[in-house]
Amino acid sequence: MLPRPGLEQRIRTALGRARAVVLVGPRQCGKSTLARRFLSVDDPNYFDLENPASRSSLAQPMVALQALQGLVVIDEVQHAPELFRVLRVLIDRHDRPGQYLLLGSASPTLLRQTSETLLGRVEVIEIAGFDLQEVGVGDTTRLWLRGGFPPAYTAANDADASAWCSNAVERFVQSDLPQFGVNVAAPAMMRFWAMLAHLHGQVWNAADPARSLGVSEPTVRRYLDWLTQGFMVRQLQPWYENLGKRQVKSPKIYFRDTGYLHALLGIRGAAELTRHPRAGASWEGFALEQVLRLAQPDEAYFWATHQGAELDLLMFKHGKRVGIEFKRVDAPSLTPSMRIAMRDLGLHALYVVYPGDRRYRLAEGVEAVPMTQFVAAP
Repeated sequence: MLPRPGLEQRIRTALGRARAVVLVGPRQCGKSTLARRFLSVDDPNYFDLENPASRSSLAQPMVALQALQGLVVIDEVQHAPELFRVLRVLIDRHDRPGQYLLLGSASPTLLRQTSETLLGRVEVIEIAGFDLQEVGVGDTTRLWLRGGFPPAYTAANDADASAWCSNAVERFVQSDLPQFGVNVAAPAMMRFWAMLAHLHGQVWNAADPARSLGVSEPTVRRYLDWLTQGFMVRQLQPWYENLGKRQVKSPKIYFRDTGYLHALLGIRGAAELTRHPRAGASWEGFALEQVLRLAQPDEAYFWATHQGAELDLLMFKHGKRVGIEFKRVDAPSLTPSMRIAMRDLGLHALYVVYPGDRRYRLAEGVEAVPMTQFVAAP
């Protein structure tokens, strides 16, 4: 496991100001490894709810937790949603003897319990796989191909990484989704997910997947929402305002991890990836995830008009509007669409992120920036 000092510091900061911190993210993204930097798995204050001994210990949660001092870690907390009511009582106690670090794979139940039962009492931190700042920009292609999940990224070779991602996709559908209370036949969900791989980077339209699967459009929208709640898919919402133009009002769909995307597209190595017809869309989604994790914007959208103008990413942060275009080309140039976005959206700056190595100005307020420089920026 690579060191992740940035995430560790975020968790320490959150624990410094909150009685309870919740780490949410997909299975195998490194949540448990991070938690063990704060408390040993052998410590009596560490509970893993996939371990029968821990589940037995928490059979009477108030009795088990009320006397514990210091940090208490509860891993896979989504398996015991009744714990949230007990934790609310413990967090509100005047003597406040314990502090809680809760880990959970994203699920509708976990997110609902966190937002409702512990509203105002917890800080939530989203954990994902490795990013370029953690692995180093020299390993950009490896991270793009394999994705950021630690078992895939650190696999002995590309074939092993691809096999792990394929197995993880099946495990999510066959095991994780039913645990989240999702009742859908695994073959249907696998077919939908495979279809979604070919829609990566495109504006969502439920009609074609619904027709192909022989189900209703509301049904495939639910499928999409389940994958989104599991941090498998990102629905990048459209930004629209009164500009006197017809604007796109459906989300764009991106896989959060390109390792999973490539497994579903049948891509097994770097040579296959660069030749694949979806390579450009894959790189765009990869770059988008890296930029979002670095920039940590207050809000993020895409923008497009029915007349053809578009912007891949519109970020709001500290009252400023920043636009990002992703171009997998050797030397991007200024386009009419960029000029329209700068003017109509009132952008403070527009960056064209590309896989080259030279930063240069395209126009007033518009720069071409290599992704490695953008990610490495302080």
